[in-house]
This record gives sequence, structure tokens and C-alpha cells, in this order.
Amino acid sequence: MQNKVPITTKLPKSLHQNLLQQVIQDGYGMRGKSKWISESIERLLALSNFPELVEIANEVEELTDIIGIRITKNLLDKLDHAVIDIRKQYPSIEGVKSKIVRASIIQRLLRG
Repeated sequence: MQNKVPITTKLPKSLHQNLLQQVIQDGYGMRGKSKWISESIERLLALSNFPELVEIANEVEELTDIIGIRITKNLLDKLDHAVIDIRKQYPSIEGVKSKIVRASIIQRLLRG
């Protein structure tokens, strides 16, 4: 098993609640949040328009809940590359890694 690295992001309370409900509904159990979010990130980064989706997630406000997840080193490397891609298109965007995680959760909840 690969070493996991912890990352955190902030979510609005309602999005956090929807996330937890969906994780359980999808059969991941109470401890499956990191796996569910990791899969969501992989799915988002596979989309050709992921920088636009992250830019849209930039509009999310009232980030009250801090969540921590553990992801593989491999996924962290993919996130780092994605940050560079997004910064090329949207140089002024801040907190890109958190926004990628947030966008991936939103997209998976929307797309199922």
C-alpha cells in the first residue's frame, strides 16, 4: 500500500453534509471519505475542462468546515501538476489545491 499524505480543505457546511451523506449512500462507510474524495479528484482531473470547473468552484463562499483526508503520493503529484495547469489559465487564482478538491466533490455530487 502506498504511503498516504494528509491534506485539508475547507467546505461550506451544506456541501460537507452532502458529501458525508453521499459517501455513506455510495457504500463507502464512515471511514471511506478519503477514498471517495480521492476517486472524485481522479475523475475531475480526467476531464479536459477541469480548470474551468475549478474556476467555477472559486465562487464557493462561507467555507466554515475544515476536512482532512489522506491521499496517495501519486495523487498528490497529479494535484501538483493540475495546480500548474490551472495557474497557466487563471494566474490570479489562490488556494488552487483546495479548490481542486472542492471542485471534485461538487462535480461528483452533481454527476453521481
